[in-house]
Amino acid sequence: MRKSLTFLLLMVSTPLWAALPSVTEFTKDMIRKDGYLPFYYDASSDKIYLHVNKLDEQMLLQTSLPQGVGSNDIGLDRGQLGEAHLVAFERHGNKLLMKELNTRYRSVSENAAELASIDEAFADSVLAGFTAVAASSNGVLVDYTQYLLSDVHGVAKRLSRAKQGSYNVDAARSAVFMPRSKAFPKNTELEAIVTFAGSNPGDYVSQVTPSAESLTVHLHHSFVELPEEGYSPRAYNPYSGFWKQGYFDYATDITEPTEVKYISRHRLHKKDVDADVSEAVEPIVYYLDPGIPEPVMSALREGTSWWNQAFEAIGYKDAFQVKVLPEGADPMDLRYNMIHWVHRATRGWSYGYSVRDPRTGEILKGNVTLGSLRVRQDFLIALGLTSPFDGEQTTEAQKEMALARIRQLAAHEVGHTLGIAHNFAASENGRESVMDYPHPMLSVKNDKIVLDNAYATGMGKWDLHTIAYGYQDYATAEAEQAGLAALLSQSRAQGLAFKTDWDTRSSSHPSSNGHMWDNGSDPLKAFDEMVKIRKLALANMGLNTIADNASLSSIEDALVPVYLSHRYQLESVAKQIGGLNYEYERKGDYDKPKGVTFVAAERQKQALKQLLEATSPAFLELPTELLSLIPPTAFGDDITREQFNSRMGLAFDPVSAAEAAANYSLTLLLAPERLNRLSWQASQSRGIPSVEQIVERIFKLHWYDNKQADYGLNARLRLVALNAVMKTAMSDDLAPEVKLVIDDAVLKFADWLDDDSKFAGSEVLHDQLGVYFDTGKWPGAFDVKPLPPGSPI
Repeated sequence: MRKSLTFLLLMVSTPLWAALPSVTEFTKDMIRKDGYLPFYYDASSDKIYLHVNKLDEQMLLQTSLPQGVGSNDIGLDRGQLGEAHLVAFERHGNKLLMKELNTRYRSVSENAAELASIDEAFADSVLAGFTAVAASSNGVLVDYTQYLLSDVHGVAKRLSRAKQGSYNVDAARSAVFMPRSKAFPKNTELEAIVTFAGSNPGDYVSQVTPSAESLTVHLHHSFVELPEEGYSPRAYNPYSGFWKQGYFDYATDITEPTEVKYISRHRLHKKDVDADVSEAVEPIVYYLDPGIPEPVMSALREGTSWWNQAFEAIGYKDAFQVKVLPEGADPMDLRYNMIHWVHRATRGWSYGYSVRDPRTGEILKGNVTLGSLRVRQDFLIALGLTSPFDGEQTTEAQKEMALARIRQLAAHEVGHTLGIAHNFAASENGRESVMDYPHPMLSVKNDKIVLDNAYATGMGKWDLHTIAYGYQDYATAEAEQAGLAALLSQSRAQGLAFKTDWDTRSSSHPSSNGHMWDNGSDPLKAFDEMVKIRKLALANMGLNTIADNASLSSIEDALVPVYLSHRYQLESVAKQIGGLNYEYERKGDYDKPKGVTFVAAERQKQALKQLLEATSPAFLELPTELLSLIPPTAFGDDITREQFNSRMGLAFDPVSAAEAAANYSLTLLLAPERLNRLSWQASQSRGIPSVEQIVERIFKLHWYDNKQADYGLNARLRLVALNAVMKTAMSDDLAPEVKLVIDDAVLKFADWLDDDSKFAGSEVLHDQLGVYFDTGKWPGAFDVKPLPPGSPI
């Protein structure tokens, strides 16, 4: 009995993998890569074996997409980062679990039981499980291949969401990619060629792949040592201009909030914190993709380097640097802040992402993706605005405008990777930030549109504010607290406005300031200026708009952004209706709180007038001479989504162009959330237009008072206006009292049709409206032709 018990104890105390072969023995014929996590490559089976010699040690796992799909609509671009995971490898018998730790919920306490209570209350996530194949004195060897070839980036889900088909990883057509699988002292990089086999591929996939049923990309895994101690998170303030990071601390005092908020930023310290000017202990360096062509390369270098102006303003010398990625360096390596030049089949968004330490928000890598077709779109807009091909002028001014935009774009996206959020109110302060979405600032001289000041250069006052908040170095915590408070107070005193995505992304949001792609401190005056420029540009369009030997049908390509050049300023106009004036204000920011006020009644009335005028035939007509020059798209050219949608087959359709533009204005005006706010405001403040007045104005313009010039557009625009009103009336988002008001106006319109209307189809419309009042459904509804894409510009 004693002998059996001794044998059992030996079995329990001996590691289950003691019988496994040694790592040295198992890998004797494999390629070895020493580094943070050593790995081995077995060429005979195309397998990667990871030597996990850091059991229970926290590290960062970052996935990325070094070779993408090339479609803006799908959104799987070269150089795209996936999620950053704080992971640790745990040993359980002969199994090794790679667990992602939950950093969202914590207990910052020295009480072990309190720490355990949080760990037990919230789930972690095991990302992968492995079986040990060999062992060493300090770890085990696992076959990592299956996980390396898996869809860690969510490619299949992204394709499915974009309605591009059903795809799954095909391991038989996937492989380890050794040229980009490397090991360094503080990071290990692994890469795979992963093929997704699919069925029912969509148009976007078909556009960018040789064979749409087989989509092959590269997926990359980075294991990174966590940064050294010494980084101190900086407190978040909504007026700081930074994104919020944080966690919930259940060990805080009952009088304190559980949420701990801080900003994300790079680690940066002065060598001499007391000096007026000091070099950084370690500067922030960004690397340009060596594949960027000139003159774009020089423009990107210049625009990105503007940030050093902001660091100089807080006493740093050469703390922010821009270089070209050296030969042999891997852009996926987390040690390099990268600016990628990405090609897609269509123009699209650029991005600025960061890899952050999930524990503190410290930025470990900035990663910028710039779409290469953006600069061409700006050049096209400049050509359409100026029509320069008259035999004498060059296109240097138009090219310079496009390069000026790409400089600003580079600075903008790098700003995101420094931790900084959008500021869509900066345009109201004289273009005081690269973190806005800028529309080209245009002017007229001698009856010609001038591009000289289209885009601002350098850092604005808001950019200086954000860098000072996030990166000024302080000797003590007390000095930091006092210094940040003084900075916030000073910036508010300067009147620097700040509104970000939360308040501006939707055109129905209530903020009266903070708009995308707008200009000027007064959106109403800026709209009038834009209308004048638009009218002049349209009048000048013709043969001089296109280069020699270009197809006449290509005039339409330049026409679209010019015809719709008012669309973004119009959105800022719409936000004055039912709009609110407010800030991101905290108690104590001012002696007397500014609070919330309604946009003044007179401004709301003027905004209503501008919105309605933008739906009129006089506004939306095109010059007859211009229309006579635009034939159907030439053989050999493509019909693209950048062109107007036609109801006339291959022929250019000016009526549907007007339809789409008018509907855009009406949709802005009739957004249910806007009308709900307006109903409340009109009940509280004399002079603010009511919902009833707005609907009556629409019917008056397009139906009741039909004495305006026709231009062949009236018949369509009347129906577009009615369609917009009826769509709003049937919206579930409309408040019931507001719906009652709109239904009453529609009933009056139906009576007018019955009594006074002499329009063709009046009887049919009257019957259709009768169905609406009987059933709640309107049989006259139709799908309005959509606008061609606008953003980004």
